[in-house]
Amino acid sequence: MQKIAPCLWFDGNAEEAAAFYTSVFSASRIATTLHSTDAGPGPAGEVVAITFEIEGQEFMVLNGGPQYKFTPAISLMVHCDSQEELDRYWSKLLDGGEPVACGWLRDRFGVSWQITPNVLLQMLRDPDRAKASRVMAQMMKMVKLDIAPLEQAYRGE
Repeated sequence: MQKIAPCLWFDGNAEEAAAFYTSVFSASRIATTLHSTDAGPGPAGEVVAITFEIEGQEFMVLNGGPQYKFTPAISLMVHCDSQEELDRYWSKLLDGGEPVACGWLRDRFGVSWQITPNVLLQMLRDPDRAKASRVMAQMMKMVKLDIAPLEQAYRGE
């Protein structure tokens, strides 16, 4: 068990969210489901929380109620090795959601995701600040990230 795991608060649709997220990522599984008992917190038998894993990372989803909503202040970053992988995750997570900017999207549940090519992070960390600046300028024009134009900007083309 990992020391720290994110817990995402949902309004009655945690089970749907866990099923969706585990369908998006092939290396994922539902680990446990916690149901209410006669002692609460809701009607006996109702799903309270689900623990699941994605790529070895543990998450929990909680049916907490309508008090809290997701904001982009917290996002989940998906590191991608290729444009094909980026496109696949973008398409799946965007289903029922909305694109935002610079590789960010909000899924159908309101959770913010950053679908990020690893090469982008490498280019932005380059000690040659002119290269990094060109890449940043190119990225700022994009909604879904496209590796080829980012690499062209990096090379100064």
